[in-house]
Amino acid sequence: VQLQASGGGLVQTGDSLRLSCTASGRAFDLVVVGWFRQHPGKERDFVAAIHWDGGRPTYSDSVKGRFTISKDKDKTTVDLQLNSLKPEDTTVYYCAAVSNQYYSGSYVHQYEYDYWGKGTLVTVSS
Repeated sequence: VQLQASGGGLVQTGDSLRLSCTASGRAFDLVVVGWFRQHPGKERDFVAAIHWDGGRPTYSDSVKGRFTISKDKDKTTVDLQLNSLKPEDTTVYYCAAVSNQYYSGSYVHQYEYDYWGKGTLVTVSS
């Protein structure tokens, strides 16, 4: 499975962006897709996750109410809509996927994910 994140860019405070994570290869074996972000010198933090069937979205407290994760049941792309962006949202965003259908967890930890894409940079100017 390969994951490709896209959609990052430079915006102003309060603006919106839409990130996309496109899966290829054995994409239909995937169980969950999540988004993480990593600020310089810090651990990679959970942002949001969704099951492959488009259900059970989960968000970190820091983005709840501003970001929306979604997936069309018939597509291999997971989108992350970023609204009301703040300067502290500036960082690299990564998408990741879980392929183990027998694993059931919170899906908020890096170690739960089997595949990772390269990041896409979001920059929010004040």
